[in-house]
Amino acid sequence: MAITTPFQTRFAVPMTCESCIKDISGSLHQLSGIQKVEANLKDQLVTIEGTAAPSAIVAAIQSTGRDAILRGSGGSNSSAVCILETHATKALDPVKGLVRMVQVSPTLTLVDLTIRGLSPGKYWATIRETGDISQGAVSTRGIWKDPKENALKARGVLGTVQVGKDGMGSVFIDKPIQIWEMIGRGLVVSRQHEGEGKFEKNDEDTLVGVIARSAGVWDNDKTVCSCSGKTLWEERKDEVKKGML
Repeated sequence: MAITTPFQTRFAVPMTCESCIKDISGSLHQLSGIQKVEANLKDQLVTIEGTAAPSAIVAAIQSTGRDAILRGSGGSNSSAVCILETHATKALDPVKGLVRMVQVSPTLTLVDLTIRGLSPGKYWATIRETGDISQGAVSTRGIWKDPKENALKARGVLGTVQVGKDGMGSVFIDKPIQIWEMIGRGLVVSRQHEGEGKFEKNDEDTLVGVIARSAGVWDNDKTVCSCSGKTLWEERKDEVKKGML
């Protein structure tokens, strides 16, 4: 289903002059669904309104030779994020995906999921009853659903994502659920699915994470980490090395 409800996203982007703004704006307007682009040269921020996926926006900005860090989506208490990792014991690079969620109405949340480094094929993305990931996907219990719901149509079933031969996959979907309902729950991306009668297992192609609140568009003004003292871009480099998208 195509996303039709516009929402705002805000990105930190290194810019030095008006030409930077022109390049970024030109690249973004080539995307389908971009309605408005505003850039603040002083604060190094770009705000976008429309229906384009945040992951597509990042790719468009990076195509101009600049990096982009998502600083927020939607409004206060309407955004969430989930870092996906494999719990396979031999994994050298555990972080393999990121899920961004934005609630754009009382009954609609947009989900932007990107994964990397997986075997080609179809994967299920599901929200779980609990956020216990101490044993990976195994300890998250079942898919989040009402007892009367069919396993394949449960509210916790986000849908499927196809991973190509390059190990990359992404999906941008909407779901009639609210952010507050998902906070603290586990999210699993796996080839297995309860509706298929297969047992859960932890391998390098099974990813799991906990859904947590993230900043709204105007809520995150951090430029230096208070814990490490690193700048936003130094933190970004560290996360990319770990496999973050």
